[in-house]
Amino acid sequence: MRDLVAGTKYLIEGQKWVARRGRWWGFGMLPALLALIGYVVALAFLAARSVDLADWATPFADHWSSPWQGLLRDALAAIVFGGGLLLSLLTFTAVTLLVGQPFYEALCAKVDETEGGAPTPPDTPLWRELLIAVRDSVYVLVRVAAFGVVLFACGFIPVLGQTVVPALGFLVSGFFLTVELTAVALQRRRVPQPERIRLLRSRLGLALGFGTPLVLAFLVPLVTVLAMPGAVAGATLLARDLVPPAEEAAAEEEAAAEGPEPGARPAAPAAPAAQPVPGNPYATP
Repeated sequence: MRDLVAGTKYLIEGQKWVARRGRWWGFGMLPALLALIGYVVALAFLAARSVDLADWATPFADHWSSPWQGLLRDALAAIVFGGGLLLSLLTFTAVTLLVGQPFYEALCAKVDETEGGAPTPPDTPLWRELLIAVRDSVYVLVRVAAFGVVLFACGFIPVLGQTVVPALGFLVSGFFLTVELTAVALQRRRVPQPERIRLLRSRLGLALGFGTPLVLAFLVPLVTVLAMPGAVAGATLLARDLVPPAEEAAAEEEAAAEGPEPGARPAAPAAPAAQPVPGNPYATP
């Protein structure tokens, strides 16, 4: 329960952080706004073409009498549009983070700078960071899809399918939304994705307390745009709890022992590590 409350506090603190810094709030909204415009255009095109797609997919119904032909094709058009809408909800955060990688990298760095104890980010070219982000997002989406299939099947169970299963769906979505949002901050700390998921599973209450309220808020598209900068800032604060500065140093030493990543530029001499600001009310001992 303590972690559940702490996760929600990180979400609130992230929103407060950007609210106090309006320039960074506007800066962080740009990728979400661009992604939202793209999704709206794509969904509008799909809505306009869904009936044509239904007609194309059901040539066997050309000679059906009314009203059966119309009912079949209208139902298929609704399913096509509903599937596109569901896909957009599942992928919006991943696409926004991918489009906004440089924006959110800068936002995470600023949060770390203001809170103290900022890590030395990996010296990796932008193109490689984008490839890693795409790979990690696909990995997460595959897992979400697997859970979605199971939950969809469980939805046919009487009573449970209409009560417990939808609640589990929100919790699963909240966990993986936290995985996505903490990716930028944890990647800066040289934490690979399997380890990120393991860390968040070990602090499940923290992940659910942070991500589940966001899932509910993100059901409203405009709220997604407004809340995304604060969500990234809050995820950075959460990542500081998951990987304290001492563990960051160990991760950096391990990465240095393994050698530079392919395509990386030679590392610059390490600067003295900044000391964390004492008194963080949410830090875990």
